[in-house]
Amino acid sequence: MPRIVRLLLLAILIPTGGCYHATVNTGIAPSAAPVKEWKHSWIAGLVPPSKTDADSICGENDVARIETKLTFVNGLIALLTASLYTPMEVTVTCGNGQSSPPAK
Repeated sequence: MPRIVRLLLLAILIPTGGCYHATVNTGIAPSAAPVKEWKHSWIAGLVPPSKTDADSICGENDVARIETKLTFVNGLIALLTASLYTPMEVTVTCGNGQSSPPAK
């Protein structure tokens, strides 16, 4: 394999090695099963995904946790589309209306 092809493959694969994951806990005890959905961003995230309306998902209950991540499948899709399309998984967990005990 020519050296330029190996360098090109390396330049493409190195940025795709990491996975993005962020979690926000509100301190409210979680209740029902979480709701997962994919959000769609374009051009390696330059065109951001639409906002998640957690209030419409949880109704009268408060939000206990919101988790966003770029999974292996999301990264694979981004790789196959040369990062023109980059999906992200968002998980919303609703609360049961009670506060959780403070973390120690």
